[in-house]
Amino acid sequence: MAKNKSAIGLSWEPKLPAFSSASKNRDGSGSKPRPEANPLWKPSTQLVDGLFVPPNDPVKRNKLAKKQIKDTAGTSWFDMPAPTMTPELQKDLQLLKLRNVMDPKRHYKKGDAQPNKYFQVGTVIESPLDFFSSRLTKKERKVSLAEEVLSDRNLGNYRKRKVREIEEKNRPGGNEKWKIKGKGSYQRAKQRRH
Repeated sequence: MAKNKSAIGLSWEPKLPAFSSASKNRDGSGSKPRPEANPLWKPSTQLVDGLFVPPNDPVKRNKLAKKQIKDTAGTSWFDMPAPTMTPELQKDLQLLKLRNVMDPKRHYKKGDAQPNKYFQVGTVIESPLDFFSSRLTKKERKVSLAEEVLSDRNLGNYRKRKVREIEEKNRPGGNEKWKIKGKGSYQRAKQRRH
């Protein structure tokens, strides 16, 4: 004779959805899958009355809370999020880091070795009063800072001149002064030798 145990209070057990891919095993039989294979399954030690309860240990609870907090600069910085690093953004940051090499007339303080984790990139909108004086034309406007720097003619000439100077400095010394460079230079070279 089976005894009916009456439960005092309410009992509830969550009904987890049976996934179609999880219901069939590899051998094709429709046997019941193991509960560990289900991503929603938690061991019975973590369940209280069928519900997941956060741990009582404060260290574990703090770890769970840190995972759920969004990565921002804080409330004093209006919760500025950390941007996703794209190749274009990395090139722009590298240009900012090496900006003291670009212009010989400007001098900057030495920057940080590591860029900040939290920053934003924006677009400068000119005032209508500066229409003729300090406005960029449509041809001068570029998508990124790297393209803008590469399209600047003055900066390009400066870069070429500097590269030429470095190449001349590193060129090995040889018989350059004895080469014949025109009429009469042969006689001058002969006179220098004697």
